[in-house]
Amino acid sequence: MTFEPDVIVVGAGLAGLVATHELVKAGRRVLVLDQENRANLGGQAFWSLGGLMFVDSPEQRRLGVKDSYELALRDWLDSAGFDREDEDHWARKWAEAYVRFATTEKRQYLRDLGLRVTPMVGWAERGGGAAGGHGNSVPRFHLTWGTGPEVVRVFAEPVLDGERRGLVQFAFRHQVDELVVEDGEVVGVRGTVLVPSDEERGHKSSREKAGEFELRAKAVLVSSGGIGHNHELVRRNWPVERLGPVPATMIPGVPAHVDGRMIAITETAGANVVNRDRMWHYTEGIHNWDPIWPDHAIRIIPGPSSLWFDATGQRLPAPNFPGFDTNGSLKAILATGHDYSWFVLTQTILEKEFMLSGSEQNPDITGKDLKRTLASRAAKGAPGPVDAFKQHGVDFVVAQDVPALVEGMNKLSRGPRIDAAELERQIVARDLEVGNPYSKDLQLMAVANARRFIGDRLARVVKPHRFLDPAHGPLIAVRLNILTRKTLGGVQTTLDSQAVRADGSPFPGLYAAGEVAGFGGGGVHGYNALEGTFLGGCIFSGRAAGRAMARAVG
Repeated sequence: MTFEPDVIVVGAGLAGLVATHELVKAGRRVLVLDQENRANLGGQAFWSLGGLMFVDSPEQRRLGVKDSYELALRDWLDSAGFDREDEDHWARKWAEAYVRFATTEKRQYLRDLGLRVTPMVGWAERGGGAAGGHGNSVPRFHLTWGTGPEVVRVFAEPVLDGERRGLVQFAFRHQVDELVVEDGEVVGVRGTVLVPSDEERGHKSSREKAGEFELRAKAVLVSSGGIGHNHELVRRNWPVERLGPVPATMIPGVPAHVDGRMIAITETAGANVVNRDRMWHYTEGIHNWDPIWPDHAIRIIPGPSSLWFDATGQRLPAPNFPGFDTNGSLKAILATGHDYSWFVLTQTILEKEFMLSGSEQNPDITGKDLKRTLASRAAKGAPGPVDAFKQHGVDFVVAQDVPALVEGMNKLSRGPRIDAAELERQIVARDLEVGNPYSKDLQLMAVANARRFIGDRLARVVKPHRFLDPAHGPLIAVRLNILTRKTLGGVQTTLDSQAVRADGSPFPGLYAAGEVAGFGGGGVHGYNALEGTFLGGCIFSGRAAGRAMARAVG
């Protein structure tokens, strides 16, 4: 290979693209390696919904949301729960820096690249019920106009322009097996050339060997993603004492190439890997009836009105409501001794409150088709992709009354049979609370609070109604599975995204960004995420890495 790079980037996902973009702006030569083919440029970010956390944004202010750096930082730190002196040293600094970025530069940085967001702001991870606890105090989830593909595009285009100008070269189907370390400094990579692949984006590809390589540069960035599809690693690192027993059944929310192998390779080279037990897996996973990758699963992004029952048919205790506290609900589900749960809802709730994660599940917004978006949101009935899951999804049960609903639920059960009379008793108890604008039911209180926010009232949260009112039927039950997704720990880094050794000293020549670095510092989220923070973490840590490497190799 005659191309002599200043920097090698391992992983062509979002963090790698952002870093390469910054290096190209500085006039540096970059070699980008990836074990997949060119069709997978942008990695997992392409499949995302494109959520971005901004603080005190114009979109928030237009909707009457009062946000600030101080409030957002308090929410972040209370949610993160940093409690490890060494492992969280850099993570805490990253948290403060990232919230500052989300409050100041982030929006304009992305707008300058051509990215826009929709005018509605979502309220994700509403929290555990305490002002000083986990969760977002206000709506902060800004949806990219164009979803994940647009987030990828705004960085891929300048990188591809750099390729045309000779500053960037890609080496796809190059699987890194080792970081080359000489005199305590990372000077390159060694690995396996895989056989060519013409598989479509996201499809599983061959690992057949076609050759070997060794490549050198002044700096190496590892931006290879997390462990989400590697269930062996997920089980090995599962925090049993904190979350409960390892689920027997898990479904992957990321493609097969999200295997986490570079974390161990980077650690073997001498980098410090921390917070392996911190993960972010969703409780609302469903099997995809029209899969793209092996065992493809997606997440329901719910509004707050569905009733949530455990595998035995008992309503989850407050504040385990849909969309409130991911890890709290996960712990409550696993405490039953089973690894699944149920949403019970009405057709009215399905039509307004169900949104599916993934760019491919939101073709109107992904395609930036304003006319189609407005029409689909204003039309009667559920959005097309949601209705398709209702019709074809193996986790969905539709019935006109509770006995028939429970009969269908019991056919899908991986555990105990649910008693129809007991389930109906709980639904009736909730329905009796709907007759007044106030209630002792904490979930109905939460729904009332949500509807005070104009964004939720207009587009996201239905007016409370009786579940057993036929006018809002049919009844729907959804079996919810544990969906593996994000790695919250990883390679520990300084604020320049430079990897550190176990003794805390910077590791010359080695940088890490994105999910492989716990989205920055080895775990910027701590124990809990606020949502809309994963793509932003890739962007912020990738930007820091690109700028720092540009200085270091100049």
